[in-house]
Amino acid sequence: MPHNGPEPFSTSRLDALPLDVAYADEMSTVLADPALHTYTGGAPEDTATLRARYARQSAGSPDPAELWWNWVLRVRTDGFLAGYVQATVRGSRAEIAWVVGGAWQGRGYAKEAAAGLVEHLRDGCSVRTVLAHIHPGHTASAAVATAAGLAPTDVWEDGEVRWHRDLSGGAARRGEQAE
Repeated sequence: MPHNGPEPFSTSRLDALPLDVAYADEMSTVLADPALHTYTGGAPEDTATLRARYARQSAGSPDPAELWWNWVLRVRTDGFLAGYVQATVRGSRAEIAWVVGGAWQGRGYAKEAAAGLVEHLRDGCSVRTVLAHIHPGHTASAAVATAAGLAPTDVWEDGEVRWHRDLSGGAARRGEQAE
């Protein structure tokens, strides 16, 4: 995978397309539900704010040792965007996140996308450790992490539990040794 940006990937029902400012209009509708911010804080962004954020994210990290890889999720059957996945990659470690819009929840898209992202990072990159941070009350997100092969650790950061997966063949471990 080139280090200047993410490569697209697909799952059985979704195409993960590298983030582009052109997606901001449709994504502002996908992400408009305030309930999406229940565990993460903040509020839905208007199209102009989202467009500016996508421009910053697409430009990449100002730190050359850190890569920002972001994808929107297009449902292949209807062509609509349904959410996004992202990975912040530093060396062989990636911290991932996912969001699926309220209208597309309950269909398994988040689980499919997160699992596809982890496979993509394992198969197409030098990533060997995958992390996610999940609010302890966010059971749906915990189910997504589990489906992607991550396991909770004993580590907390900013009120969230660190989840971990070792892609080098070892089992997930608990606590700081998971690094």
